[in-house]
Amino acid sequence: MPIITEPDPDSLAQRGAFLLSRTALESVMLRGRFMAALSGGSTPRPMHRLLSEEPFASRIPWDKTHLFWVDERCVPTDDPASNYGAGLIDFIAKIPIPADHVHPMPTQLDPDAGAAAYQEELLRISGLQPPDIPVLDLICLGIGIDGHTASLFPGHAALSEAKRLVVPTRGGRPDVDRLTMTLPLINNAGHILFLISGREKADIVKHVLEGPAGVFPAQMIQPVRGNLTFLLDRDAASKMQGKAVHRS
Repeated sequence: MPIITEPDPDSLAQRGAFLLSRTALESVMLRGRFMAALSGGSTPRPMHRLLSEEPFASRIPWDKTHLFWVDERCVPTDDPASNYGAGLIDFIAKIPIPADHVHPMPTQLDPDAGAAAYQEELLRISGLQPPDIPVLDLICLGIGIDGHTASLFPGHAALSEAKRLVVPTRGGRPDVDRLTMTLPLINNAGHILFLISGREKADIVKHVLEGPAGVFPAQMIQPVRGNLTFLLDRDAASKMQGKAVHRS
């Protein structure tokens, strides 16, 4: 499992954008399209902004790219807490991606109906039927100081979901209804990339990567077919054992 550290958030964003663009090109070369799921929060936003700038804007084959979201708060798109709304501002409105290749979670629906609709959308774009599970080429994740990832919070029933690909849940900040991809879908991805920044994440990073397994939701990210990479800035990696970290 690669653990890569960068000296600061700007370098982290650059490396993340590079890894995303490289995966996009590889996926299009091998399968004719690139399917990625993004996460919200403050850490990935600098990376997202880079995607609409050179060299990444012209390197990524946007016409063959489908963008999904790992999780979403059930708030309007113009709410500051909306992951899709932030993505729209940061890069989606600035890139030549077909409108029907952008797949925000349907937060305008009742959470149960929204989760079912998004699962149906994932299967439709993948050309699959239940119980098949789509293989997304890249899933980008973050981590909370409580060890949650996506909107999979410690102790929540969503962690034990074995059949549904998307479920409603609630928690986090703000404490609102949410939709989230589940472990069977996330762990089926070709590449999973954790993007983690800041000294406030140092304790949980150490616990997740060096502590006992199975304690935190982030430790349940265990790809069944693909690769898992942790991309950290120096502050987030500051409490880990140096020998466990590859420094760029």
